[in-house]
Amino acid sequence: MRRMTLHRLAFVVLAGLLAGGCASRGQRYVHFSTPTPVADDDTLILGFLGGRDAWDDREVGVGRLAAKLRGLNLAGVHIETVENRRRGIAVELVRNSLDRNRDGMLDTAERASARLIVYGQSFGGAAVVKFARQLDALGVPVRLTVQVDSIGIGDEEIPPNVRAAANLHQQNGMLIRGEARIRAADPDRTRIVGNFEFDYENRDIDLSGLGWFKTIGRVAHAKMDRDPEVWARVEALVLDAVRAD
Repeated sequence: MRRMTLHRLAFVVLAGLLAGGCASRGQRYVHFSTPTPVADDDTLILGFLGGRDAWDDREVGVGRLAAKLRGLNLAGVHIETVENRRRGIAVELVRNSLDRNRDGMLDTAERASARLIVYGQSFGGAAVVKFARQLDALGVPVRLTVQVDSIGIGDEEIPPNVRAAANLHQQNGMLIRGEARIRAADPDRTRIVGNFEFDYENRDIDLSGLGWFKTIGRVAHAKMDRDPEVWARVEALVLDAVRAD
């Protein structure tokens, strides 16, 4: 294993230990509100939360953005949040959303009709890429993936079923830093919108109310989750993808 890979692995292990301070209650499929199947031209947006954050936590960036998008009352747009360890129920939701003839299988037309946008933060950013790979195995396309300070192994390579991908990260953290550069497995099929770095060396971001386990060893990581500029960028990327033909 290369030195850089070992360094990355150390980040992931440490991040996982620190994430243990907030226990998820355990999301189930029944927590989704999207009626299935969805209409042919409907869009499904999935946000994957970081660490052990609960699926309905609106204090973290993924939950805040989901709540804001729901507040826009976008016609034909369904928004769900998913705990990063619950990718299986998210796959089930996608299958049920596209299975319009309810035969338990996805035919070519059903798969091609998918209008999926996926974003996530921290371990949720890594879950975005893993989830996209699961959909690739099913032949389901993804319009856009967005990773925010993604923490994981193998989260730098975007699978070919993704049309466009963006990566937002910080490199100020002493112990935990996000994936610095994503790349397309097939550049002819996936456009990398950008690898956008945010600098927190001299930026004051309000972290009041966060428990010690959210800040110890990862202040810059926590600042990125609270940074309104980060989530304004993610929101713009998501809305552009919603409106795209």
